[in-house]
Amino acid sequence: MREMVIEEAAKLPEDIPKSPEDNDRLVDTIIEMVKSHNPGANTDMIYVAYRLAKSAHKNQFRKSGAPYIEHPVQIAYIASQLGLDATAITAALLHDVVEDTPYTSEDVALLFGQTVADIVDGVTKLKQIRYSTREEQQVENYRKMFLAMAKDIRVVVIKLIDRLHNMRTMNFMPHEKQLVISKETLDVYAPLAHRLGMSKIKSELEDLSLKYLDPVAFEEIKTSISQKRSERDEYLKDIISVLRDALDKNEIVAEVSGRAKHFYSIWRKMYTQNKTLDQLYDLFAVRIIVDTVADCYAVLGMVHDLYKPMPMRFKDYIAMPKPNMYQSIHTTLIGPNGTPFEVQIRTWEMHKVAEEGIAAHWKYKEGISGSNDMDSALEWVRQFLDTQNGIIDTDDFMQTLKVDLFSDEVFVFTPQGKVISLPAGSTVIDFAFAIHSQVGYKMSGAKVDGKIVPNSYKIKNGEIIEILTANTHGPSRDWLALCKTSQARNKINQWFKRERREENIEHGKELVERELRRLGNTHAQLFKPEWVEILTRRYGFATLDDLYAGVGYGGLTAQKVVMRLREEWIKTNREEENKRKIAAVFDEETKTVKTEPTKRRASSKGIVVKGIDNCLVRLARCCTPVAGDKIVGFITRGRGVSVHRFDCPNVNPDNMPEEEKDRFIEVYWDEEKSTSYISQLQIEAYDRDGMVLEITNILSTLKISLKALNAFVNKQGMAIIQVSVEIRNTSDLGLVIKKMRQMHGVKTVTRLSN
Repeated sequence: MREMVIEEAAKLPEDIPKSPEDNDRLVDTIIEMVKSHNPGANTDMIYVAYRLAKSAHKNQFRKSGAPYIEHPVQIAYIASQLGLDATAITAALLHDVVEDTPYTSEDVALLFGQTVADIVDGVTKLKQIRYSTREEQQVENYRKMFLAMAKDIRVVVIKLIDRLHNMRTMNFMPHEKQLVISKETLDVYAPLAHRLGMSKIKSELEDLSLKYLDPVAFEEIKTSISQKRSERDEYLKDIISVLRDALDKNEIVAEVSGRAKHFYSIWRKMYTQNKTLDQLYDLFAVRIIVDTVADCYAVLGMVHDLYKPMPMRFKDYIAMPKPNMYQSIHTTLIGPNGTPFEVQIRTWEMHKVAEEGIAAHWKYKEGISGSNDMDSALEWVRQFLDTQNGIIDTDDFMQTLKVDLFSDEVFVFTPQGKVISLPAGSTVIDFAFAIHSQVGYKMSGAKVDGKIVPNSYKIKNGEIIEILTANTHGPSRDWLALCKTSQARNKINQWFKRERREENIEHGKELVERELRRLGNTHAQLFKPEWVEILTRRYGFATLDDLYAGVGYGGLTAQKVVMRLREEWIKTNREEENKRKIAAVFDEETKTVKTEPTKRRASSKGIVVKGIDNCLVRLARCCTPVAGDKIVGFITRGRGVSVHRFDCPNVNPDNMPEEEKDRFIEVYWDEEKSTSYISQLQIEAYDRDGMVLEITNILSTLKISLKALNAFVNKQGMAIIQVSVEIRNTSDLGLVIKKMRQMHGVKTVTRLSN
């Protein structure tokens, strides 16, 4: 029996290759690994793909200074470790060629076949389509990835490996980019790896994200674990010795090893349960791997004889596997000195699935499109996509993603003993639609463990649920507020859409009119034909009546309809008003600024525009300059002169077309005029009592006027406090920032745009 090494730290970024030959040798290793999995594999395709990628990326470099080809080679290497086939390895090597070089998908298909081209296309981000917000672009990228992975699981495996290598080498990226990418990794990619059962990748993604999102907590946990390593190792060594003796005595062949909880898991438990490191009883863990399922239960009985089990801390995922295919027995026991520790018992096959997830079931071979195991494992992807066939909305998409795919599960039973898995917080309505849509439509009530319960009842693990039906029954609109899953909500909406179209149209009109009255607008103001066309196209409706019906059956809220139209109305009114104001300043025919030989006067903002008297001036919201900042003016079309900080990226001449550069104009602060400015600051600090009071006291002492304050605690347990203050110049601002940074527990103080 071998003892596994306890892994305690997230992997460090990989070294920059010392020579181009390093990548050549690694590709040779990849080819040998592919041959070991499948001696008949077409490895020539891998070598040709490498040569093409190396040539295509030859003038491109990563932020680290390494040749760009290092990135696809590393991804191909990790993919080969997971046992992916030659087709997937080829796609991994080419995954950035279409996105970052002149090669097209058609070129890839011609050289390597349509399957490779489809995988590369599935991994490639959308660039050719322009979206109004970054969130819309990102949602469409996710949607494209899910559509591609429903057809070929290799797409998402390569995407996860791509994100893993980017996270490993992210120390070369700017801090702001590190935060954005780490948050996206925690929100989408780590949960996706978990949903596919790929725990090794999931754990490393979480640890690396924590390293950048909360480096202080990461280092504290790392240091605390390191300091107690010898104590823990000695404790586990004694337990492992006892278990091995017992296994030998019972003639059970097994491997026993220690296991350390990864950093993010420790951090999440500490902050969500408000516990110290010493209070986490599953920090100590032992894993026992045996040959058969019968041995698993024999070992379970053995460890319960040796140590006293903790009540309510036993989970049998062999009898009831998780949706991500995970199987194992978990039990928490009281150790020899009273310290609890966890034992995981599984077979070798279960262990491989637990570590590699869906990749452990890999059955793609040359000429074979897939396997039954993968089809069943990816059924949840297809169900998720089914719920997205209707209205396209970024908020709805992300909410569905988090609830249906990434939330915790509960396991319940039908009266016939079938196990149904649903997101935590689901009601009996969700259960009914999970059985069948017709069961949901005819549902008249529900019994849980033989007792009648209301439709709002939230199901719990292990309950037996029976749905009562009636042929004359149908869904109620109230159910939309009670159900948790998008599957149930979508089926209810479909029923109302199909059965009661005219009623839905009238109900939708009523809801929209009610929202118009609430906001003080009229139908004539907002429902311009060109604005309505934008709205219907955005949400996928053919006509205005279809949109009203969508509101009526709950597929779209009246608030979203009215707010989208108000955005167009406000934008149009603002543009017309600004055009009137700028007419006296900017000559549209000559495209020049009108000047008059009058005495220089500053604008109401305390800004002097060289050569222009009392010009319409606005302070740019992207950088919010205040007196003392070095500034530059930019003549806008229809909105006067926009004043930016000199270092604002939006007025960087390098990023502008040549014809735009003539619109810069000299501006400076009027030192004779005393003007105040609103500036926003964001404080990130460890949450504690009295922090907001201390901030207000500092501002009061400095005689700085507080205009607004917003405070909340984020998912990482950090206090985020945003304050708007009225100041006169950069000296005032610098003093406020200095005092805020001196407060106990403050990590950062950042100046924000308005």
